[in-house]
Amino acid sequence: MTAALAPAVLTQAFEVRPFDAPVGAEIVGLDISQPISNADFARIHRAHLDHHVVVFRDQQVSPADHIAFSRRFGPLEIHVLHQFQLPKHPEILIVSNIKENGEPIGLGDAGVYWHSDISYKPQPSLGSLLHAQELPGDGIGDTLFADQHLAWEALSPELQRRILPLKAEHSYLAKYEELRAKNPWRPKLSQAQIDQVAPAVQPVVRTHPETGKKALFVSEHFTTGIVGLPKEEGDALLAELFAHSVKPEFVYRHCWKPHDLVFWDNRSLMHLAAGTPDHLRRRLNRTTIQGDTPF
Repeated sequence: MTAALAPAVLTQAFEVRPFDAPVGAEIVGLDISQPISNADFARIHRAHLDHHVVVFRDQQVSPADHIAFSRRFGPLEIHVLHQFQLPKHPEILIVSNIKENGEPIGLGDAGVYWHSDISYKPQPSLGSLLHAQELPGDGIGDTLFADQHLAWEALSPELQRRILPLKAEHSYLAKYEELRAKNPWRPKLSQAQIDQVAPAVQPVVRTHPETGKKALFVSEHFTTGIVGLPKEEGDALLAELFAHSVKPEFVYRHCWKPHDLVFWDNRSLMHLAAGTPDHLRRRLNRTTIQGDTPF
């Protein structure tokens, strides 16, 4: 008796529409909760590599759907702030300024400094997927993305040659206590949590493992110093790179719409949260895909 063949997965009719911006595109007409064919997944993957941040519109999907789609791209990270995991779904970090019973339900100050996710680990994140649950209104709570390939390409040849061989230290704790002192969102870390985020050394310029393109890989949030340079010299160089890397000509500003799912490449971009006033509610769910060792 011949075994029954698995039903073929039908392709979905979706469009990839580049933004009128230095970086980014939207994907319209795709439902991530439905089966996605290998051909469709290849188109999505290509769009992500080409545009570095893609916005899947109108994804009225469950946390389980969000997680399953994220896993198509690789294993998922469990964030060190376990206090803000979504119940029953530890792969999801709640990003929110909402309080319940006087306590924050999520990380309310996520992204207040430019950064690339998980750069403080030996294997930083490949990418992150942030799904809008509750939004404060148009033009509030935007997220900015800066293309670090463009930033690298815009450097002078002299500065490129200078920084290409350099390495820098990244630390999750670099601004943690400063942020704790300013607002109520961040919990005191246990010793076990501190042990999970020991500083890591990364190249100042990394090569994208899939496209071969070079990108700056330092951030004001996590990069603490240049290895092998005197502190004053290293700090001056970092300040120059921080300012250069987020020039307007490299930046796309995302104005959130209901049910947006935004997927960015941490190997290509940095991002920044524009901020939301405390009296306006904002909640999003984030998954983060494990990456590889930068080179």
